[in-house]
Amino acid sequence: MRPDDLNNGLVAAEAFTDDERAAVYRAIETRRDVRDQFLSDPIPDDVLRRLLDAAHAAPSVGFMQPWNFILIRDETVRQSAWEAFSRANEEAEAMFPEEKRSTYRSLKLEGIRKAPLSICVTSDPDRAGPVVLGRTHNSRMDSYSTVCAIQNLWLAARAEGIGVGWVSIFRDEDVRAILGIPERIEIVAWLCLGYVDQLYGEPELAIKGWRQRLPLEELVFKDGWGQK
Repeated sequence: MRPDDLNNGLVAAEAFTDDERAAVYRAIETRRDVRDQFLSDPIPDDVLRRLLDAAHAAPSVGFMQPWNFILIRDETVRQSAWEAFSRANEEAEAMFPEEKRSTYRSLKLEGIRKAPLSICVTSDPDRAGPVVLGRTHNSRMDSYSTVCAIQNLWLAARAEGIGVGWVSIFRDEDVRAILGIPERIEIVAWLCLGYVDQLYGEPELAIKGWRQRLPLEELVFKDGWGQK
């Protein structure tokens, strides 16, 4: 490192050790969307703080940090959310072909009631003002940045032995009303968190025959769309 680099805030960029690198890839490869395997044990405050710190360390366009995290433990609030989800889930089931519906019903989606903690993650498009560095030509960059925070939290949770489930089947207006979220704030995710002692070895949807992982070779192009 050059001496003047220290004055610019630069620090040495070092590759991880073999064990550190293996741990990162293990968290990525064994992360699962948990729907029903939550234990009732509460998440200690210091562990939760580590998860939120990891989320808050995510990259964000223009360093706008658009995220907020609403922590939900109250039984009444969680029951209201579950009822809203159940209504939307019935609507969702009806959208699939008849031959898919029995498989859909077999996917237990009980995280809202079973997990001891839910986190509603939101995105504030006004956090950094009307003109944001890097968002000038794509207005969705605040939302994409918030998803990076969710992924950070998810991987940190995996390292802590905590399962995470992303509930996406709900009407926006229902969650907005339950949690008092202003109209200008985007609801990005409802996450269910709790300790788990078992995880599926492969994604649950693959194991239960809903959909299989695509070969990476089919998804990588070279120097232009569709060029293998």
